[in-house]
Amino acid sequence: MSSIHETILYIEKKAIIENLSFFRKKLKKSTKIIAVLKAFAYGNGDVKIAEILELLKVDAFWVADFEEGVNLRKNKINTPIIIANPGIKSIDQIVKYNLEVTIYNFKLMQKFGELNKPINIHLKFNTGMNRFGFDFLDINQVISHLRMYPLLKVCSICSHLASSENKLNDLFSKKQFNLFSKICKVMDTKFSNHFDKHILNSNGIIRFPSEQYSAVRIGIGLFGNIKSTETKKATSLISIVSQVRKITKGESVGYNLEYKAKEDMTIGVVPFGYADGLDRRLGNGIGKLFVNHRMCDILGNISMDSCCINITNTDTKEGDLVEIFGENILIEDIAKLIGTTSYEFLSKINRRIKRVYI
Repeated sequence: MSSIHETILYIEKKAIIENLSFFRKKLKKSTKIIAVLKAFAYGNGDVKIAEILELLKVDAFWVADFEEGVNLRKNKINTPIIIANPGIKSIDQIVKYNLEVTIYNFKLMQKFGELNKPINIHLKFNTGMNRFGFDFLDINQVISHLRMYPLLKVCSICSHLASSENKLNDLFSKKQFNLFSKICKVMDTKFSNHFDKHILNSNGIIRFPSEQYSAVRIGIGLFGNIKSTETKKATSLISIVSQVRKITKGESVGYNLEYKAKEDMTIGVVPFGYADGLDRRLGNGIGKLFVNHRMCDILGNISMDSCCINITNTDTKEGDLVEIFGENILIEDIAKLIGTTSYEFLSKINRRIKRVYI
């Protein structure tokens, strides 16, 4: 616990351990687990989460770019690390720190192949997300390029589901699975060595367990922020009331005078604002914070480093705890208020916010 920080993101290690166990029970014993730690492990702190998961023997880590991978290596993480978007400017760093790369176009394949060094690669195919990846029509050219660069070791073939959590799009997901199977069969017939295959993410494991292939990628599910009652929320964000202020009817709160008190009231100032990750769209009564067993409206515009809440008729004092999300306010519910996702909300929590692992 921290006694010197006013706003703290608490991460419960036991919940992460239990969530990983929950997913493992849905998988075959032989299925490999790639833990996704991109965006500072969804705001939870990539190094600490990697340390926990390394002890739990996950098979690899998946990060967004080379800087995330290098940071893990510098902090003595030895598990294989796969870079989702390696780029061509970071090749020297990738080789130096023994990072594996996702290859999704011919330029990348050429750049890494021309190094003439052993490099572990993961081939990404587009099956409908239309983001990164080779198309099925590219597969013969992919095969010919791989034969040109024998030191490129293909460790896996992968793709990405566009809508694994939405039942309304299950037909589209099925089409993705069918196309991915077709790609895998072609690659298997052309190469004698074994490739891992993975397309499932956290929601995909729960909803399509038969499509797990030989590996899966688990990200936000490790922290319990998915559509499942069987996972546990691992994170809670707690601040305090820094100042209590009485205002009279007609007085305004915050920038641009957008909130005017309809009656005499008491407000509390909380040292957590939009620079910390509290979306400005939650201001002016859209969002609420939890104080002393009460939901309290956020008043006026959210400031860079603080916000104000209505604590009228509560016994709230300076120094009292404020829940931004946690046991009483679900992060998914906050996200719905402003048309976003828990992924975005978590990943935007500023790194200046203290993380405490309990």
